[in-house]
Amino acid sequence: MKILMCAPSHYGIEYEINPWMDITKQVLPAEAVQQWEQLHHTLAGLGIDIALIQQEPGVPDMVFTANAGLWYQNKIVLPHFKYPERQKETPFFRNWFLQQGFSLWNDYDLEHPRIAHFEGAGDGLLAGDTLFVGYGFRSDKAFYEQASYFDHSKLIYCELVNPKFYHIDTCFCPLNAHQAIWYPDAFSKEAQKNMRATIELIDVPAEEAAHFACNAVVYDRHIVIPAATPILTNKLRDLGMTVHHCEMTEYIKAGGACKCLTLRIG
Repeated sequence: MKILMCAPSHYGIEYEINPWMDITKQVLPAEAVQQWEQLHHTLAGLGIDIALIQQEPGVPDMVFTANAGLWYQNKIVLPHFKYPERQKETPFFRNWFLQQGFSLWNDYDLEHPRIAHFEGAGDGLLAGDTLFVGYGFRSDKAFYEQASYFDHSKLIYCELVNPKFYHIDTCFCPLNAHQAIWYPDAFSKEAQKNMRATIELIDVPAEEAAHFACNAVVYDRHIVIPAATPILTNKLRDLGMTVHHCEMTEYIKAGGACKCLTLRIG
């Protein structure tokens, strides 16, 4: 397994584009670095191959590499961010992918306006070969419907209805091809029905979902989740998983945690 990360050299809360962000509640830079390094060390210690991209000035959310694209059938689906603040990131990620030899499913003129939005692996999660896709806040259902490279027979549309859980990776995480953790109240009733019919789901309590318990990184039988999630931790251990905790308080301030800081690329 290989992932992409971006060290927080220019991370901070410089705007408000989700309910978590508050420019009056600033990130503590030293703690943000320490928490990112703890996550990096934990993932590397599991044997995960980690590639790094340098953060550029003026794109504070570039650390959340989950939104840089979606690794799908050995190619990258580039994002089309909803907000101009994050649209600035796309050229940096696109150039990095091309320099590293990745093929792109949807390379396009970045100056050309696009109607349908898509925010990478923040809104696309694979369980086996089934792709759960989130829409409603930052990604549009039309993006998936219009993309010819997706296997539409294996797409599960997941409408998000709680603005605090604006990407699917904030409230859903596959553990393997057959099981996933989730916070059901983040989804519409129709989405809940479709998801339950597709995969075995383990509920995460509201208080732990609000601490981004579902924003986890899974590798084999290991899972890396934010600290202070005891109920979910016990459920995961009962499933035979080894749980690793990382402090993520400085990233939760911006609406992200462990999974948001990583992008699978191999």
